[in-house]
Amino acid sequence: MSRQYHTAIHQRSKVQFHNETSHPLNAANKLRSDLHWAFSNPGGTAENQVTVEALYDLSVDIQKIRQLKGWVLHQSPAYVSETASLLRDMGAEGPMIARVLELYPEAVLCSPEQQQAQRELWRSVCPRERDLVGIIEKFPASFFTSSSHHANQRANIDYFQSLHLNKRIVTKLMASAPQSFSCPVGQNEEMVRTLQQAYLELGGDAANMKIWLQKLLSQNPFVLLKPPEVLRDNLLFLRDRGFTTSELLRLLSKLRGFVIELNPDCMRHTLAYSQETLGCSEAELRDMVLNCPALLYYPEVILAERFEGLLRAGVTIAQITQTPTVLELTKQIVSYRIQRLQSYGYDVRTGSLQALNGTKKDFEMSSGKLQLRRERPLFNPVAPLKGDD
Repeated sequence: MSRQYHTAIHQRSKVQFHNETSHPLNAANKLRSDLHWAFSNPGGTAENQVTVEALYDLSVDIQKIRQLKGWVLHQSPAYVSETASLLRDMGAEGPMIARVLELYPEAVLCSPEQQQAQRELWRSVCPRERDLVGIIEKFPASFFTSSSHHANQRANIDYFQSLHLNKRIVTKLMASAPQSFSCPVGQNEEMVRTLQQAYLELGGDAANMKIWLQKLLSQNPFVLLKPPEVLRDNLLFLRDRGFTTSELLRLLSKLRGFVIELNPDCMRHTLAYSQETLGCSEAELRDMVLNCPALLYYPEVILAERFEGLLRAGVTIAQITQTPTVLELTKQIVSYRIQRLQSYGYDVRTGSLQALNGTKKDFEMSSGKLQLRRERPLFNPVAPLKGDD
């Protein structure tokens, strides 16, 4: 470390005890603060006060930035007022500007020229600036990027637009997976060709390929960052496990982008565990996988926890085999839903596990019907009406 660095620590770490009542804890807290300052700023340089004051004026939480990305405050030049002006010109209000700069203070290190170039680039896929402001609020790092990536971004936008993908899909890709737009366009071209080729080789309809590709990219934009060999290896493994071409297409469509997150070794262990736990044949296991792809991509430890939760609640293996999709729910969600159904008089031990399935909204609707059925007895048309005597 430099002599300047040691001097900075020494000077900042001196604690004067003015009287006997000075508590040592105060000195310890100050020393801890000074050490945090020193290690987050090894060069010993002071904060850029122009940057700090400009952020204060925008009601930005400076302490939050110091804790998470304090190095930004030591950079020069910084363009705080220019960044705020750009966002304000696009329709952002004060609180939103403050949130963006707290979440991604590196934005102030982008020059006005870089920011304007990004604005024009993004408007080619997201013409409404109100929508663009919403994207910046959620994904500021995707907007405030280095100008060195601009050429790749432009080339990738042109490529995806040449595929006639919906602009909203391209915008979502740029926002949630900006790395895929910073890389050379050839990398994305190769991955998209691999996906299209797999879809057609498995019997997919060419007329529906664009819609299929849009859904896949929308569900998992990070699919573009994986090597094409991963997709080929996974499909080859599943084919060796006995899945037919049509079943592979069905599975690929269900998994969509998540098929890239798998690997043969993990799938092999997960399938072996599921087959042993369920006590089923390979053909029966394939049927269950087609209905519940979770049996492929959840690690053994997660599946074990979910099996255990269901069995402790009195559910049988036979019931799980009939409704394997229940394994897509966490142990906590299953426990809550079982208790909720029990309060309405429904016993999952004797009924179908299908009552547990679905999104939160689906479950609320189905359980609400059970509640109404319990509170409102069936009308008996032949029962005598009660009247005043």
